[in-house]
Amino acid sequence: METKMTKQRNTFNVVCLIRKNRVMKNGQVPLFIRITVNSNVADIPIGGSVNPSQWSQAQGKTRGSSREAQELNYNIQSVKSRIHQIFCDLGLAAKPITAQIIKDIYLGNHKDEEDGRTLVEVHSDHNERCRQLLNIEYAQSTIYKFDASLKYLKEFMDKELDMEDIPLKNINEDFIRKYELYLKTEKGCCNNSAIKHLKIFKKIIRIAILNDWLHKDPFASIKFRQDEVHVEFLTMCELETLINKEISTKRLSQIRDVFVFCSFTGLAFVDVKNLKEEHIIRNGNDEVWIRKPREKTNNMCNIPLLNIPKMLLEKYKDDKGCQLKGQLLPVPTNQKYNTYLKEVADLCGINKRLTAHCSRHTFATSVTLANKVTMENVAKMLGHSSTRMTQHYAKILDQSILEDMMNVDSKISNLKLQ
Repeated sequence: METKMTKQRNTFNVVCLIRKNRVMKNGQVPLFIRITVNSNVADIPIGGSVNPSQWSQAQGKTRGSSREAQELNYNIQSVKSRIHQIFCDLGLAAKPITAQIIKDIYLGNHKDEEDGRTLVEVHSDHNERCRQLLNIEYAQSTIYKFDASLKYLKEFMDKELDMEDIPLKNINEDFIRKYELYLKTEKGCCNNSAIKHLKIFKKIIRIAILNDWLHKDPFASIKFRQDEVHVEFLTMCELETLINKEISTKRLSQIRDVFVFCSFTGLAFVDVKNLKEEHIIRNGNDEVWIRKPREKTNNMCNIPLLNIPKMLLEKYKDDKGCQLKGQLLPVPTNQKYNTYLKEVADLCGINKRLTAHCSRHTFATSVTLANKVTMENVAKMLGHSSTRMTQHYAKILDQSILEDMMNVDSKISNLKLQ
């Protein structure tokens, strides 16, 4: 017999099963109880065994009317009733309910506390609060990252630890290290991607500590070491090649145009995709600017338009596809954009991995800094709150190094070797 109940959005199921793969010398198999809460399970061995031919899985008990069979069925029903009572008690007390918690309480391993907050509970609450601040303090891409991190934590606990949640007080360095290993091996995350998820996890722990739900920081002795990432950027010569290349395929020509536009404005993919007429400002001197808050940070970008991006906006002013989508430029999905950019690079003979972010680096490096634009002004155009962020985009060009060293050489030209 199965007992099912839904309460406070928790689905609950408890059933008795036999382990057919563990046949004992007498031909019998052991029994166990399986608890399921919200599709996650925990198994409890309850003692006793039965001949497989005498077991009724539909009824969850052994057949027969012998005294031994009756006692075994009574024991099964008693265990199920106790588990059902634990589930009801947790629900009435508005406490976290997981299959593992029910199992621990049944076995006497669960220490009840007044505020037994769990990781999934606090993480879910954090994500929901951030979702309410969508487009106010957080971009959709950030919400996706928070949700992905919670999903990975749930999968890790389910697959590696056989639990669907964990009390905050039980999280230690070993738990974090195992999670890091899971991200890198099972989820295929590179070091930097794994660290991003660990930093979100650390944020949840910090929230718990600030609210006195946790009194010891399990991240205290853990240091993150990110690998340096070298993002490609185009030199001005390569950018000119891209601009001057005749491309007959319409979709590739359009992708080239979007990439060039971003290379001369520094706009990120999501920002150029959401660029509207209202973001194009013309002042009294007939100068044209892009004034737009960044989708990611809401920081304002102030970008004066050069001739090339002006011409590209004019080119697509009457484009039917852009008008239907409410866009100023023909920007596809991010996946298609990056895929088509590879074809564009091949057509232009550019042996570099072109991506949406590559154009932003090109703007910061070849278009602005290489032409003596100050770091502070580049930061304002990129929508950075400080030049510290801009330094990640700024690459030191060989030409810049050469010019600086030539200046040094001119100043010491009066020195002669004896």
